[in-house]
Amino acid sequence: MLLYVLKLNQNAKMPEAYGKYYAYPVITQTVDIDGLAEHMASHNTPFSKGAIKGMITDMVSCVKELTLQGFAVKIDDLAIFSIGIRNKEGAASEKEFTIAKNIDGFRLRARGTGEFSAKTINLEATLKKASALLGDGTTPDTTPDSGKDTGKDNPGGDNTDQGGSGTTGEGGGDGLE
Repeated sequence: MLLYVLKLNQNAKMPEAYGKYYAYPVITQTVDIDGLAEHMASHNTPFSKGAIKGMITDMVSCVKELTLQGFAVKIDDLAIFSIGIRNKEGAASEKEFTIAKNIDGFRLRARGTGEFSAKTINLEATLKKASALLGDGTTPDTTPDSGKDTGKDNPGGDNTDQGGSGTTGEGGGDGLE
């Protein structure tokens, strides 16, 4: 179950969204490679936590190396990783374009694929307002929320500062983060 909080949009540059509340995901925990390896080892695998951790660590290194060479790396049923360019501003012509003036930096893009695509997330994810949690981690059954969010017409977008994805609308990006 995904938890969310509501935040008031106070950006006057977005008149259609200004003064309205939008949902943002709450990240309750971050699992590192060590934690992931321990979790995977607990699923009746013949591999030890150390062997799994070594394979994941090598995979991470290789994904980084390949994406920095301009490759997109697809991990089936998870994501396609690639590098995007964050533009500062456009140039009036190709001749006037310079990296220093027109490029702000790079971003890591991760696009869900297969069993972890946006379509399947919309079908499988459920939501619960974070303030509805009681001290023991249970939730009262008093909220009329349907538990589903199609993600349509949400000027608030996902909270990319907390690991979400989606378009940020900055720097002429392509929205595949």
